[in-house]
Amino acid sequence: MREQDLFGARAWPSWNISRSGNRLAGARGIVVLALFLVWPFWTAAHAAVQPHAGPVHVAAVVVTVVYGASWIVAMAYGIGRPPSERMVLVGWLFALGVGVAALRGNPVELGHLAYALTAAVWLLPARWGLLLGLVVAVAQLTALLVTTGSVDWSAALAVIPSTVTPVALVLLIRLLIQLSQAREEIETLATAAERARLARDLHDVLGHSLTTITVKAGLARRLLESGTDHERAVTELHDVERLSRQAHAEIRTTVSGHRRPSLAVELAGAREALRAAGIEATLPPATDHVPADLREPFAYVLREGVTNVIRHSGALRCEIRLGDSSLEIRDNGRSPARSHGSGNGLSGLAERLRAVDGRIEAGPLPQGGFRLRASRT
Repeated sequence: MREQDLFGARAWPSWNISRSGNRLAGARGIVVLALFLVWPFWTAAHAAVQPHAGPVHVAAVVVTVVYGASWIVAMAYGIGRPPSERMVLVGWLFALGVGVAALRGNPVELGHLAYALTAAVWLLPARWGLLLGLVVAVAQLTALLVTTGSVDWSAALAVIPSTVTPVALVLLIRLLIQLSQAREEIETLATAAERARLARDLHDVLGHSLTTITVKAGLARRLLESGTDHERAVTELHDVERLSRQAHAEIRTTVSGHRRPSLAVELAGAREALRAAGIEATLPPATDHVPADLREPFAYVLREGVTNVIRHSGALRCEIRLGDSSLEIRDNGRSPARSHGSGNGLSGLAERLRAVDGRIEAGPLPQGGFRLRASRT
């Protein structure tokens, strides 16, 4: 069994050290951690310089220094180690804490286990940290009872803050870090979603607008080259200018997130674009019967479908059918090559329709031609 499965990887604290995670590993973090060790270092050194101090007190100072250095390493760098190494490190800290109390010969010195306890709560699953806090409290109370032979309630009450405070403080810090990372992940997801929306909307806007502009510009060029209908050529060029300005405005509103296409407007645009492309069009007379929540996604479907008919089909006829909860675009063009240019567009339409419990279908017709259908499931 892998180590992650054995210890339950999901319960082990872990965060991105390179971002909002283990800032304790920085120089300022290590200095802050060292400040918490002033009291145990000072008491150990003060006891070692007393006239009656012997080798045991000197050994207590050495063990205290090793204990403090090990605690700093555990807090600053332990979070990046695998579970087995974290357990060994926490066990080492508890052993050193007990060693300090034993060398000092005073059960009150078990209060130094608060440092090992903070490392345990920092590195181990939260449940394990709470359990160790309870064990440390019971151990300190038991040691006081054994050494004094009676219950010293003042000393017993002092055990509570030495165990509860480290556990609560470190759990709070862990929670704040997790909230910070969750906020960063939400921001990342929101940015990705906005980029996807922008790419999808720009595809829908520019695909149709540029196709219509290309068709009208080509028609105007042919009319001017033939010299048969100068006025219509000028009209088409005016339409090209108008559509270019409209596309520019649509891009601005798309980028700002305020663009809301109208099904009626898209239907009028489809009529104009198909006419300019020389495709006979059959369109519905009105859009009022379509539910309000379907009009926007159907507008995107209509725009994409008509764009693909003009660009890829080579069709002579196009029929648009609009029901209460369905939109269907049929043409009599070539169907095999249709998929080359419509994959990204269709995937974007599928996303829009899923938001309103709809679906998109596209494929060749048995009698020839192609059909694009959007409906509510």
